[in-house]
Amino acid sequence: MASEGKNLIGVDIGSSSIKVCEIREGRRGARTITRFGFHPLPAETIVDGHIINSGAVVEGLEKLFARSKRRNIALRASGHGVIIKKIAMPLMTAAELHEQINWEAEQHIPFDLDEVQVDYEVLHERPDHGQMDVLLVAAKKEEITDLINLAMEARLRPMVVDLDAFTVQNVFEAAYGPAAADQTTVLVHCGASTTTVNILADGTTAFTRDIANGGNGITEEIQRQLGIGREEAESYKCGGEGRGIVPREVPEIVNQAVEQLAGEIQRSLDFYLATSGDRDLSRICLSGGTANIQSFSEILQGRTEVPVEMLDATRVADIDEKAAVELQGRTSQAVVSIGLALRKERERN
Repeated sequence: MASEGKNLIGVDIGSSSIKVCEIREGRRGARTITRFGFHPLPAETIVDGHIINSGAVVEGLEKLFARSKRRNIALRASGHGVIIKKIAMPLMTAAELHEQINWEAEQHIPFDLDEVQVDYEVLHERPDHGQMDVLLVAAKKEEITDLINLAMEARLRPMVVDLDAFTVQNVFEAAYGPAAADQTTVLVHCGASTTTVNILADGTTAFTRDIANGGNGITEEIQRQLGIGREEAESYKCGGEGRGIVPREVPEIVNQAVEQLAGEIQRSLDFYLATSGDRDLSRICLSGGTANIQSFSEILQGRTEVPVEMLDATRVADIDEKAAVELQGRTSQAVVSIGLALRKERERN
């Protein structure tokens, strides 16, 4: 993908917070993160990917952009309204593929085509088999429209809507270079309500899955077992945060919930290995706020027997002093907004 113009401001509206990132790119391609903003959202603002409390989101966006003159942004869509599938098709020209893609989409997407925005990209051509691999993406128009309207209500100009899995991949490739052809890398982004798994094989997306489980599930388990309120449970999950001594039961409750989430991730990886013919996985790169839970990487590595490391988003760009203060302790949470901030005002395939 070629791109021109200034970087867009990345806006990640998550189920527990809004993250905003601004990257400036120099003439020789040197990047600097010049701004990062974080605004927590009240509980139940976004439920199952649907925005319930739009006023809280608009208010948060207005606060984050109060001093910003730049208003061109990149947003992300996620959840049940988004489908990503890798499909095999007969080898054909770009014009033929454009004609054929809607018919293919009807076979693979469980929504009425009138309800979705469809996009696609050719991943590999295999002339010896007369086939090509195509990545098919569909997102519900209604959910994208709601997202865009919210941003516009906050006087922002959405230019791009990207997907969670691809924004994390943007960061991985900008930080580490393109995925090596002989390695299979798993990108696991674990947010408050959704965990996104994106497997890169032969340098491209080979498998994606959204798991409807994340940090909120861990908080709810602490609430349930200790009979306490949400805010108190959230602070205990994060190590106390000014609420004094964490009850001794908390680490065990957290580990049980993390074990369950790691089991769901493992089942996705087992399914990929069973259906792809790939023999093994090279590494797992973790990101998202839930990745900060200390035991998460250990438990995931123990279950999958694959080396686990944190995705280091700071390798993408230099960070100026003010942004470094704002990013302190939030680098994992910032990954999607950083991936969105790598997008440009004018992009063409």
